[in-house]
Amino acid sequence: MAGETDVVIVGGGLAGLAAARRLHRAGVPWRLLEAGDRLGGRVATDAVDGYLLDRGFQVLNTAYPRLTGLLDLAALDLGWFTSGVLVRRADRLERLVNPLRDLAGAPGTLTAGVGSLTDRLRLASFATSCAVLPIGQLLNAPETTSEAALRQAGLSGAIVEELLRPFLSGVLLDRELATSSHVLAMILRAFARGRIGLPAQGMAALPRAIAGPLPAELIELRTPVVEVTPGRVRTRTGEIACRAVVVAVDPPAAATLLPRLARVRMHGYTTYYHSTDTPPLTEPILLLDGDRRELVANTVVASNAAPTYAPAGRHLVATSVVGTQAPPEPVIRRELDRLYGRSTADWTHLTTVTVPNALPAAPPPQGRLRKPVSLGDGLFVAGDHRDTPSIQGALASGWRAVGAVLAELRGEG
Repeated sequence: MAGETDVVIVGGGLAGLAAARRLHRAGVPWRLLEAGDRLGGRVATDAVDGYLLDRGFQVLNTAYPRLTGLLDLAALDLGWFTSGVLVRRADRLERLVNPLRDLAGAPGTLTAGVGSLTDRLRLASFATSCAVLPIGQLLNAPETTSEAALRQAGLSGAIVEELLRPFLSGVLLDRELATSSHVLAMILRAFARGRIGLPAQGMAALPRAIAGPLPAELIELRTPVVEVTPGRVRTRTGEIACRAVVVAVDPPAAATLLPRLARVRMHGYTTYYHSTDTPPLTEPILLLDGDRRELVANTVVASNAAPTYAPAGRHLVATSVVGTQAPPEPVIRRELDRLYGRSTADWTHLTTVTVPNALPAAPPPQGRLRKPVSLGDGLFVAGDHRDTPSIQGALASGWRAVGAVLAELRGEG
């Protein structure tokens, strides 16, 4: 393989696809090189015996602003989760909902046995401020860790341990809650403002939809890049000359191709998939462990939200654990007995999926979250390690990187 073009994109994950979409819209010649045999990066789905098994439990948040510019959300045929959670507390399941989405559930949330009434009111106030204040004001606030920010909001240890640590550990993959408070504010903003759903054809439908308008002949799969230098990209079969390179691979691979990048610590997680003919819950709602066992981050009957995730007459349960050193499946099954309050002896264990490099760690200081995407000499970098660790961060970084590319190319002209 050899040739030349204006811009080479290395990596066909969400950041790389967003970059390609902006270049294509601008009419700038480009080529995308992806080492794997599919597009989507960390967002993938395996179809197995009628089940849709995402590569680790993930959800789509409609409040992510970059989504609407890249695809028609209605075309994904999203199945929706309840805007709230269930929390296992001893022999009770406590239900807490987002009152902005579920007014009818607000009284029950106020009386739920998780934390105190003062805690729940302060949490509502904190989340609402993240939802309604200007982003600039949130990002100009003094920065600390997520745990410290929750304490500064006046929340007690009880509600942090029984609700917020299990919930946020499943979102941030950070049980220590050492993630920047600025990232926390953006995450809470998205959850307060958006709806959470699953595409009918699995999370892989997201990168497919973003890639849909792109010419297939400009995308080369199974093409690992071995070296990136100013004006040149080398693969195992040849070189491509170019005016700019956008490196949009995962952080460890990006640091290998671009040694000037600082290494980024990654968080991993493990998802256990089970099948049952009788769902342990009929509501599409996330179940958290409020008994401070600190093993399961969350569990959910995914097929309650998107029935296409399981064959007719069956139901799919996804259970996530933070980290890659996950316990044996029988240990998780015993935890599920307790969490759902019923035996899981008749459940079928479909598979266990471990994602070692799922999200970049984002400890303070993260500042205003947007890290530089231009490295000079026509080299650019994109990925959720340049913005928030999220789908939104990946898409926004790819779009932003190409904005810098276009500015440089026009400056050259």
